[in-house]
Amino acid sequence: MPDVKFFILFCASLFLNLFFFSYHFLSTPLPPPRRPRPPGGGLTWTRRAAEEAEAVAAVSCSGHGRAYIDGVSARGHPVCECNTCYAGADCSLLKSNCAADADSGDPLFLEPYWMRHSAKSAVVVSGWHRMSYLTNNGFISVELERHIRALHRAVGNAVEEDKFIVFGSGCTQLINALVYALSPDNATTPASVVATAPYYPLYKAQTNLFDGREYEWKGITSKWINSSVVSTKNFIEFVTSPNNPDGLLHKSVLGVKSVIYDHAYYWPHFSAIPAPADEDVMLFSGSKTSGHASSRFGWALIKDEKVYDKVVQYMKVNTMGVSRDTQLRVLKLIKVILGEMGGGGDIFEFGYKALKNRWRKLNEIVSWSNRFSLQQIDPQYCTYFSKMRDPSPAYAWVKCEFEEDVDCAKVLKEAGIISRRGTLFEASSRYTRLSLIKTEDDFDLLLRKMVAVVSENGVSSI
Repeated sequence: MPDVKFFILFCASLFLNLFFFSYHFLSTPLPPPRRPRPPGGGLTWTRRAAEEAEAVAAVSCSGHGRAYIDGVSARGHPVCECNTCYAGADCSLLKSNCAADADSGDPLFLEPYWMRHSAKSAVVVSGWHRMSYLTNNGFISVELERHIRALHRAVGNAVEEDKFIVFGSGCTQLINALVYALSPDNATTPASVVATAPYYPLYKAQTNLFDGREYEWKGITSKWINSSVVSTKNFIEFVTSPNNPDGLLHKSVLGVKSVIYDHAYYWPHFSAIPAPADEDVMLFSGSKTSGHASSRFGWALIKDEKVYDKVVQYMKVNTMGVSRDTQLRVLKLIKVILGEMGGGGDIFEFGYKALKNRWRKLNEIVSWSNRFSLQQIDPQYCTYFSKMRDPSPAYAWVKCEFEEDVDCAKVLKEAGIISRRGTLFEASSRYTRLSLIKTEDDFDLLLRKMVAVVSENGVSSI
């Protein structure tokens, strides 16, 4: 009788093990079938796209322009788009009497870096890639968010662990989204939006353009520093650090609760990183990180969940999120940046050396005369490079020192230099901004024009 019981228990155990074993493997979904690859493992549908991209990239344009897949073509061949002051079918002709355009903050100084990393940074996308409005994770690529957080940790420029991330079509879109989110819902008076001069003009322009009933532009912080109103009214203060236009690191002036820290230039190629930023609301720009301004990508790190929820709601109503094609490209670029950090292909080392040399050359020319002066930026210890680093600002904040030169932008324009006038930053007209981050052609022409205008008044004896 015991043998029979043992046999029955053994059979029951065997059956149960077989059942659970079969359930585990049969209930696991099989991976989707793969299309058979051609003999030799060659490319199929990607071959034509790759050949087209290679063909366009091979067009040299004499080193003074670029051909693009989405550019104009002539008789089926890509046409060169020339850099400023260059012309001709192959961009080999330098125009005479052409003005040096140092106005925009187009970060094309990083273009040579990406040409050296063409294979690693290329992206091939199928025609059916991410066609839906949504994915399983809403509007944000979880993988991109993970890599952005990893980038901040690796660079050491921001604390991201205790913060939410929201994406925008560049920092530009997030500026007003954050102003809206930080404005009180049921206040009797709108929030006062302010910044310290010189400040990025878009803060004022957007606040006035969108003209929300929850907020209004109230000018520069110096008007409110000693005012008792600051403690009783809702203020939203913009702090740009490093500052645009002068590259200086800043903190809040008013010390109010709602502060938007714009850290678009807080990367090692533009500025020393003395410590990771850890404010409640922080803005970062993809265009200034990698140089890809055309991708229109930025992000905000937000500590307060209620503020984050309002920004997300704003983005849903405004654009239903950022293009997934853009997110895919940015993901690829950040993977390259992370993979090359600390080695010979470090983008921050590359960018820092380029801008440091440009800043040194411009300073040397300006020092020949006492007609102009530039902002003073001292060497500072950088935790990323683990050493003292020389200045490498994105812009030169030029001041005209001669009494008669009351409009500095006009003075430079007459010398063939296009700049961004200081009054746009709510500063004196004696100041104007020169961009140092455009192409090498742009910068070389700027130096030649600066040499000419400085030499007009003679070289200083000091």
